[in-house]
Parts: sequence; structure tokens; C-alpha cells
Amino acid sequence: MQVELVSPEAVLFSGECSQVVTRTVDGDIAFLDHHAAFIGALDIGQTQLWASDGIVTLALNRGFVEVSNNVVTILSDAAYAADEIDVAAAQADLEAAQAGVAADVDDDEAKAALAWAQTRIAVAGAA
Repeated sequence: MQVELVSPEAVLFSGECSQVVTRTVDGDIAFLDHHAAFIGALDIGQTQLWASDGIVTLALNRGFVEVSNNVVTILSDAAYAADEIDVAAAQADLEAAQAGVAADVDDDEAKAALAWAQTRIAVAGAA
């Protein structure tokens, strides 16, 4: 199947894949060749693409996924390949987000910032 992964900054991936696994707001989902049509909202999380030259792992910060006619299109608010992640910046963001959550456990923005920092660190560590 053809896969297109696009963020506001760049086209991060465009090519053939045998499988895609990504996180929607309802949980993780996998797509194989000729998957039924699907549209979903993405949550903060990891996405893996099984490309011909290996598995591509990315950190995604929300967005949308659409599957139609054997094409998977992922539009993400922010996305980084594992080798593009600045781990020091993600660690600094993690510490700031932890402080934000500690100050107000009901702060949804701080919780999202915490999840985004944790995801970037995890994806970078998996590279």
C-alpha cells in the first residue's frame, strides 16, 4: 500500500509499506494492504511503517489518518523520525511538563506536553 506521512514542516515519508501501526484517540490500529476505508483522529504516540528497507519509527503529535483505495494518508500536527529527535530538548520539555502536571494535575496542556516529551524520548531510544 502507498503511505504518505505529512506534517506542516515536511513530507516525512512517501512510499510503499506492507503495514502501518499508529495510535488513534481510540487506541492503536494497524493497517495492511487493502484495508477497509477508515478515517480517524490521531493521539500523541508512536507510528511504525514497515517499508521495503526496514521499519521506520516516528513520534506523532496528534493529527488524522485516512485509508482509502489502498493509500494510507497521515497528517500530523508535528512528527519526527527517530533519528531527527533532539533528545536533550525532549528531556528539557519532559522536566517542564512534569513540573506543570505537579503544579496542577488537571492541566490538560501539561499532560499533553508530558505525553509528547515521553513519546519523543521513547522513539529516539528505539532508534
